[in-house]
Parts: sequence; structure tokens; C-alpha cells
Amino acid sequence: MKLASLKSGRDGKLVVVSTDLAWYASADMIAPTLQAALDNWDRVETDLRNLATDLDHEVIPRERFHERLAAAPLPRAFQWADGSAYVNHVALVRQARNAEMPDSFWHDPLMYQGGSDGFLGPRDAIPLADEAWGCDLEGEVVVVTGDVPLGASREEALAAIRLVGLTNDVSLRNLIPGELAKGFGFFQSKPASAFSPVFATPDSLGDWWKDGKLHRKLMVDVNGKAFGRAEAGVDMTFDFGTLVAHAARTRKLGAGTIIGSGTVSNRGEDGGPGKPVSEGGVGYSCIAEIRTIETIRTGKPETPFLKAGDTVRIWAEDDRHHPIFGVIEQTVGG
Repeated sequence: MKLASLKSGRDGKLVVVSTDLAWYASADMIAPTLQAALDNWDRVETDLRNLATDLDHEVIPRERFHERLAAAPLPRAFQWADGSAYVNHVALVRQARNAEMPDSFWHDPLMYQGGSDGFLGPRDAIPLADEAWGCDLEGEVVVVTGDVPLGASREEALAAIRLVGLTNDVSLRNLIPGELAKGFGFFQSKPASAFSPVFATPDSLGDWWKDGKLHRKLMVDVNGKAFGRAEAGVDMTFDFGTLVAHAARTRKLGAGTIIGSGTVSNRGEDGGPGKPVSEGGVGYSCIAEIRTIETIRTGKPETPFLKAGDTVRIWAEDDRHHPIFGVIEQTVGG
């Protein structure tokens, strides 16, 4: 089952989307918004699934689904927490800064709590007031949970995952060092994130969802050129069950909590830093990583951060090269 929110008010209008993403049917008679559905999942899930089946079988009225009309599936959420499940990415960034890599990073997930009072839709522009801030994309996988009890186990956490999708977790890289130096974490350096047009239930992904990981390539294009083709199911140190359980260690999580994987990142074939797509590698899911590798290799970064007018596309494909969650397609500025 695939769910989306059409732009309408602050919280959107919940719709069920066909498997091929071509059509939708309104779900407002079942739940007016995705948050309302998540709050009452045990009661409405069967009705939503029946609606999705009827839509795919073309036995109910349907309308064309246009991704440009979609809001983020959850236009705002009670909680958005982003991890760093691909520790390879963290290790590379710290290496470029000549910062020590604590061994605990490989055993205890990193996670920060981001702003969730307003997310960008998949076609919304990336606001950027000052190019000197160093605007970067971050291609990630996300999950949305139901209620998760305090101290949940990994297995309980996995069972609480309701939906899977993608995000562009925008970062303002040149603001990050000053904020981290204060010892109090990100704030101004982490503006609004954008999400894929559609979120899907884990069961609808079949073998692509296994062991708490999405086993598909995360496709990233920048200005129309292939930038990243990393395998989301590879080099993921902490699966989503572990990430959700980590978040719930000292607090219960409310329905509609979004948990991010952090930047998807793969090692090179030799176990070292990965190569750009243009050199036969799988590339990168953020600009900071290629800048890090350039710094390691030559002593300085060469790839610029995003500027006004630049474009970003993020998606994952099925075996027929069709987008699974739709496409995040954004222009910087505007």
C-alpha cells in the first residue's frame, strides 16, 4: 500500500496511490490526514488496504496522481529524528577534519532531533538566503512509526514501522562547525527537509525490505548528471529496528514519528573511500562526502555546494526502473 498527501491546508489530504503511482483515490472517508490514520492505525489499516486494492483493480473512481501536487506525506510531524546509520560517511567526514573517530560510533548510533513543524514537498524549492552557508543535499531512507513503547526492543521497534520513504535532508554545511563547537548540536544548520511524494508500507516492498533495511539503490542526480547510485542495503551499520529502538531507549515514541537513516554511503570496492559515478563508482548521496574524499586525495575540496538554480533529484527504482516512492525533484532558491 502506498500513501500520499495532496496539498491542502497544513496537514494535507490523505490519498491512496496505485502501485504504479499513476492514480489516486481519496481516503478522507477513512482518515482525513496521514497523521489521523497513524493515530488510529489498528482501526483504519484494513479499510485503507481495501481501498488500495480496489484502486489497483480499477473498480472505484480514480484520478491522476501528479507528484507536483503532493505535499510531504506528513507535511508536519510530532517528531523527526535523524540517525547516522552509514558510519562510513561519518568516518570519512571526520578523517577530512583530522578528527578522531571514537570506537563507540560503530556500536552506538548517532542521532539528532530535527525541526518537524514544517516539511517541504517533493517539488518545493529549497530556500537559500545565502550561498555562503554551503547548501548541501542529503539522500536518505526514512521510516514512519506507530506508537513505540519506552525501552522497546529491536524486534518491537521493527514491528512498529508503518511506512518507508525517502528524504532530502538539507544541510547548511558552513554553519555546522560553529554550531557543533557550542556543544549543543544542530539547529540553524538543519533547515526544512523534503520527502518523497509517496510512503509505502514495508510489506508492499517485498524482498526490497529485509532485516530493517531498504535493499535498493538510492539514485541521486545533481544538475541532470548522475551523482549517486549507492546501495541503501549495503554498509548500513545500524538497521532501522536498531535506530528506532535507540530513539525509544529513554522515551516512548508517538505515532507519526519519522526516523532517518542519515546519508546513504558505500565504501569503495577496496574497502576505502568510494569513487564518483563518472569513475565507475557508486558515487555519493551528499556533496560533503565527495568534498571530503577530494580533501583526502588532494588536500582541498573541489566540488562546490549547491547554488541558486541548481537542481537535485532523489529516487529509488523497482526492477523495471520505475520510481518506487516517486521522485524528489527540487531547485535551489525561488
